[in-house]
Amino acid sequence: MTYLQLVNSVLRRLREDQVATVDQNSYSLLIGELVNEAKETVEDAWDWTGLRTTIVVPTVASTYTYTIAGSQNKLKILDVINDTGNTFMTERGNSWMRNLFLNNTAPESQPQYYNLKTLDANGDNVFEVYPIPDKVYDLNFSVVQRQGYLVDDNDKLKVPTNPVILLAAALAARERGETGGTAALEMFVLSDKALSNAVAYDASQHPDETIWTSV
Repeated sequence: MTYLQLVNSVLRRLREDQVATVDQNSYSLLIGELVNEAKETVEDAWDWTGLRTTIVVPTVASTYTYTIAGSQNKLKILDVINDTGNTFMTERGNSWMRNLFLNNTAPESQPQYYNLKTLDANGDNVFEVYPIPDKVYDLNFSVVQRQGYLVDDNDKLKVPTNPVILLAAALAARERGETGGTAALEMFVLSDKALSNAVAYDASQHPDETIWTSV
């Protein structure tokens, strides 16, 4: 469903006129903001299939710090595979990695450990590896990456639509102090149930992953 379709779906539930574009008036713009707020809440509730992707970062010999370009600190790492070496990499914390680099002469060989260290000037995730690569290795990051803000009318949502629509409508009802026929509290209950159902369906594709967060 597109951004415009999402906004109009929320407007209908609030007994408001539909719009030809999200920025048609100040109220449709507000609904657009609430759609994005609801989208982020739904995105954070589960590791959605629609948000899963693989990012490949090639190493450079004698270099141990790298940037995941375009990540914008909006990703959750599921696992990392050194595809060249056919091994899973192990995540370590800042203190563990710092201790290795401070107290030892870091060897150059196949990297086995990684650590998400900081963000660069563009807001992208920076990570370091150990040992320091002695050649090019393709590091495959299996991640869940939150979609950026919906901006254009035709931007398409990557997570289930129903919980986003219902939560945005609930937020809008609470924002303006009106109910549109259903109490805002009841609308939040409906959105939570829709989210639970969507998670259950998506989780059936990943039976070994069962933890989710209710809104």
